[in-house]
Amino acid sequence: MSAATPLTSASYAARIAFVVELAEHLHAYGTTAQRLEGTMIAVTQRLGLGCEPWVNPTGMVLSFSDPLRPPGDSDTTRVIRLSPGDTDLYKLCEADRIAEQVLNGEMDIAEGYAALRDLDARGPGRWGKALHVCGFALVAMAVAGLWRLPWADIATAGTIGLLIGLLDRLTSNGTRLKEAHEALAGMLAGLVAILVSAFLVPLNLNTVIIASLIVMLPGMALTNAINELTSQHLVSGTARFAGAITTVLKLTIGTIIALALMQMLGVTPNVRASRPQPDWVEWAALATAAAAFAILFRAGKRDVLLVMAAAASGYLVSRWVGTAVGPNIGLFVAALVTTAAGNGYARWANRPGALIRVPGLIMLVPGSNSLRGLMNLVQRQDIAAGQEAMLIVMNIVLALIAGLLFGNLLLPARKAL
Repeated sequence: MSAATPLTSASYAARIAFVVELAEHLHAYGTTAQRLEGTMIAVTQRLGLGCEPWVNPTGMVLSFSDPLRPPGDSDTTRVIRLSPGDTDLYKLCEADRIAEQVLNGEMDIAEGYAALRDLDARGPGRWGKALHVCGFALVAMAVAGLWRLPWADIATAGTIGLLIGLLDRLTSNGTRLKEAHEALAGMLAGLVAILVSAFLVPLNLNTVIIASLIVMLPGMALTNAINELTSQHLVSGTARFAGAITTVLKLTIGTIIALALMQMLGVTPNVRASRPQPDWVEWAALATAAAAFAILFRAGKRDVLLVMAAAASGYLVSRWVGTAVGPNIGLFVAALVTTAAGNGYARWANRPGALIRVPGLIMLVPGSNSLRGLMNLVQRQDIAAGQEAMLIVMNIVLALIAGLLFGNLLLPARKAL
């Protein structure tokens, strides 16, 4: 490694290029608007740059200036169009590590820029892709187990989850199917569940469909959207909220098409309502869900146990407190503890608090309730049923947002990530 150079002695263009590359990476790894903008401001201040960032889920505008030059002489604006980010905890931690090394003088800006570019080349290998597909099945089975569904329901949900994971791999490279990905997943889940219930074994039909689709539901996006709105990032929050609602609509459309198609073909599902599993199944399902989310969030090897512990802890705090004093208070306390723990970890380890915050909240978000509400609304043509489900979703979101806000007040973060 070459000798590090002082941060402000690097060329103006080199400093801007590094900041833009860092911003693109953090956006791609699922960082919310307020945290990304906070990071950009902190980094540019250390680099001797003026920066006014404006971030939304599908792009960003970064306006740079050199405080040592007369106003207007150095103004540079970058308008960047990006796809919505996806959580990648390993690469998020790597990007944060590279930025810290550059800011601490352990790596010069050119080396930091090259290291960030190298992250793009580190795609998952064959086994990584196979493990990611299996993660869809594990999450579906785990959620069905947490809901104490019969073994046939758990197996069906896992099978559908595996098929959806394969569909995700098929559409991940920008094929023509990508725009209809969620609708196709909903159709696939509905068709398989109906065929199994009609010809093999009765199922808790809607619940199995929702469990198999749980990994695609935008509960986290919906929570982040409201969080951005409360942080006065109105454009980003509105766009993210619209994206989350659109995802739920596409999943619902696909599922309803499957139900209508089977009805036209005369295939009648055999539906039952049964949740017979003992307590140990729920505990095993919780461990499975924690491991599956560590896979889907692409946690690094050193962070797998930490991510699993965070996911399980969020669920358990919500469950225990909710049993004692009410479910909404349980969600509030779980979100508060998770947020404070993430901020505390970031202070202590100088690493992204997202390692605890994201998996800790994922088990609490209201994705399944939003999909169930829309399905009830369309299937029954009952506005009251849909309104009741939407009210439940709103209560969950409000409890989570309150926990996030007061968690940050209880133990403020030293770094935006």
